[in-house]
Amino acid sequence: MTDTSALDPEDRKIVTLARSARARNSVPEGAAVRDETGRTYVAGTVALDSLRLTALQTAVAMAVASGATSLEAAAVVTDAAAPSEADRAAVADLGGAATPILLAGPDGTIRSTTTAG
Repeated sequence: MTDTSALDPEDRKIVTLARSARARNSVPEGAAVRDETGRTYVAGTVALDSLRLTALQTAVAMAVASGATSLEAAAVVTDAAAPSEADRAAVADLGGAATPILLAGPDGTIRSTTTAG
């Protein structure tokens, strides 16, 4: 486990934003992604009767809808042990297989860093 203070400031920012989204919206997950221009997109889990998206899928969709063409990094705050295959695929679709995904617990502690691919 890694304290967020050891992270690059921009990576620390997306972890903080993801954590805030989770807490503010009382959802199981919060996520944030950073695009190629440094813009960030923040989202929580979507759980409607007709639509189910993880927080990371929602953040990627928001980036795409806003015109992002690639991702520099992604972060998800969750109780899960690892990013789901669906999350990794969504990040890889926009950012490529080498895009880092930071996985943090609800307290913001980094549990792991993986790549989308």
